[in-house]
Amino acid sequence: MISKILVPTDGSKTAQKAATYAIGLAKQLHASIIVMCVVDKRFLISRTVLVKPSSRYVAESIEDYQQDAAERYTGEIKKLCKKKGIQSKTVIKQGHPVEEIVKEAEKSKVALIVMGSHGQSALTAATLGSVTYGVIHKDTTIPVLVVRR
Repeated sequence: MISKILVPTDGSKTAQKAATYAIGLAKQLHASIIVMCVVDKRFLISRTVLVKPSSRYVAESIEDYQQDAAERYTGEIKKLCKKKGIQSKTVIKQGHPVEEIVKEAEKSKVALIVMGSHGQSALTAATLGSVTYGVIHKDTTIPVLVVRR
């Protein structure tokens, strides 16, 4: 029985589509949802980002900017869950997305991971790095439902 679903998000339209699908599934199964976002700091070059265009530019640290974005992405999905009467919680981690998603799924004992996919070929995913591709091929027994763009 599926009682807990993990929904990783990166804020993309594809992730939003997967979340909507997961919410509908959770409603039918009377399951709860864990909404997750992973802040990946591996490729940061700069330490600050310009926040708002104005006569005075405001600089914000990349870490703060990414944290705010992760909270916004997970918050949007949590609102959808609440609107549909689905119990949910949010988790924001820092690290390698594939590793953190699988770790959270195992720790929380979820029965299913629902993720979006941008439809990259296996070669593109392997060379450029697709989180969905990585989670599918990670050594875990948790099923992954992929929602295509």
